Amino acid sequence: MPFSSLGLSPALVRAAAELGFVTPTPIQAQAIPAILRGADVQGCAQTGSGKTAAFALPILQRLQAGPHQQPRRTRALILVPTRELAAQVGEVMRRLAQPLAGSPRLKVAVVFGGVSINPQMMQLRGGADVVVATPGRLLDLVQQNAVRLSSVEMLVLDEADRLLDLGFTEELHRVLWLVPPKRQSLFFSATFPPAVQELADALLRDPLRVDVPATPANEPAIAQRVIQVDEKRRTELLRHLITGNHWERVLVFVATRYAAQHVAWKLHQAGIFASPFHGDMSQGARQQVLTEFKNGQWDVLVTTDLASRGIDIEQLAVVVNYDLPRSAVDYVHRIGRTGRAGASGMAVSFVTAGSEAHFRLIEKRQDLSLPREQVVGFEPIESEAAAGAPTSAPAGTGGIKGKRPSKKDKLRAAAARMPKT
Repeated sequence: MPFSSLGLSPALVRAAAELGFVTPTPIQAQAIPAILRGADVQGCAQTGSGKTAAFALPILQRLQAGPHQQPRRTRALILVPTRELAAQVGEVMRRLAQPLAGSPRLKVAVVFGGVSINPQMMQLRGGADVVVATPGRLLDLVQQNAVRLSSVEMLVLDEADRLLDLGFTEELHRVLWLVPPKRQSLFFSATFPPAVQELADALLRDPLRVDVPATPANEPAIAQRVIQVDEKRRTELLRHLITGNHWERVLVFVATRYAAQHVAWKLHQAGIFASPFHGDMSQGARQQVLTEFKNGQWDVLVTTDLASRGIDIEQLAVVVNYDLPRSAVDYVHRIGRTGRAGASGMAVSFVTAGSEAHFRLIEKRQDLSLPREQVVGFEPIESEAAAGAPTSAPAGTGGIKGKRPSKKDKLRAAAARMPKT
C-alpha cells in the first residue's frame, strides 16, 4: 500500500519519500485517513513504528488546505515530554513542510525549557502554524503573550504516558483550559497504562482506537541478552564487551546522573570514547553531545532514562542496561532505541544477584523468558540469597513502579477536571 492511497497530496507523498517513508507502517495506514477526516485518534504502537509521521503528515495536509492568515494563528499544538523529543518531532514537521507549495509557507516553532526563552519568543513573532512544545515552557510563553492557544484546531499528546509519568499533569490541565474545547485531539504512545487511558477517555471524542501489537512481521529485530555479573564488576564487563566485540555505537543506561558521569569517566580512562548524557547538563551541552554521538565522534553514550524516548539514532547497534529500568514499560522504551527503521540491533541487560528478582518481574510483565548468560572470566560469585535480593527494584532506583493508588487517584481526579471535548 503506497502513501498516495491514504489520501495524502502528491507533494506530501514526495516529501515523505525523501525522508524514507515509502510504505506506510500499520499505525500510519490506519491513523492517517482518520486524521484527515477530522476524527480523534488514540494510537498505540511500539517504539520505532512511525507514530510521528502518522500524525505529522495529515496535520500538515489539513493546515495547507485551510485559510492562511497574517499574523499566523497557532492551529496545531503538539505536546511532548522532553526537549529531545520536541526537537525530533519539530525536525520531522519542518522537513515534511519544506517542499509544500503555498504562500506563506507553513511555519513550525519548537519550544522547550532549559534554554533562554528570548530566542523562542523571537521565533514566535508573527505567529506559527504549528507549535511543538514541552508543557512548562509553553505556559511560560503564554504568560509572556508570545503565543496564544485560542485558535488551536488540532491537539497532539505525543508519548502521552511519559507526559503524565514526568509529572506534567497540572501543566496539561492548564494547557487544556487554554485551547478551544471544539478541536481534534490525538493521543499517541507506545503504552497506555490505566491512568493514561482514563485521561484519554476524558478528553477524546468518539476516537478511532488504533492498537498495533508487536508481531513477528512488525516487531523490531532486537536480540535480547541477559548477562549475570557481580555488581562491582559491571564496568569491567562493559569495557570487555565493547572492546572484545568492537562495538562502535553503544547506548548505556544507568540509574542516576552520578552513575552516568562515573561510568563514562571509567570507560574514558580505559581508552573508550564515552560521554555522559543526563538532565543536569545544559540543553546546549546535551544537544552537542547527542549530535557528536550521531556523527560517530563518541563510541559510547552513558545516559539516564532521559534518552529512553524521543531520540532516534541511526545504526545504533547496541543498547546496554547497566542498571535495570524501574519498570517493564521503560525496559521496552530503552531497548527500542536500537533495531529501528528495519535495522537489527542488540539489547544487553546486566543482572546481578540483587537485581535478579526485579528482572524476573520485568520478564513476567513483558511476557518474556530470556536465558541467563555468563561471560568467561566474569562469572558471578554472589548468590541471590547472600545479596539479600529485593523483591522489587535494585537499591538506589526508587523501587519498581506499580499501581500506586495515590498517583492514580491524582491522575483520575485531574482527568475528571479537564474539559471534555
